[in-house]
Amino acid sequence: MLIYNTTYQVEEGQEDNFLIWIKEFYIPEVGKSGALSAPRIVRVLSHREEGSTCYSLQFEVESSGVLHRWHLDQGAKLNEELVKVFKDKVVGFPTLMEVIE
Repeated sequence: MLIYNTTYQVEEGQEDNFLIWIKEFYIPEVGKSGALSAPRIVRVLSHREEGSTCYSLQFEVESSGVLHRWHLDQGAKLNEELVKVFKDKVVGFPTLMEVIE
């Protein structure tokens, strides 16, 4: 199993709006495809930069091929929507991880 993680750096003052958007729009939209499952949002406590908070959004995914298809079909559009809503106040970077145990 793989974990698809996106770490978001959220500008101070945007945290509530970001979390509402992630919970009420992003996660439900991702769930429609069935490709990614078990969403989890966590606050990153290390690597804090002044003026921002970091969050990690994680999903389980069966394979890198499934993730690639999801990104082409849905992920790129959702990223565009994130930029449209938050502009440069939220920046994200993805990481693909493999569960060992």
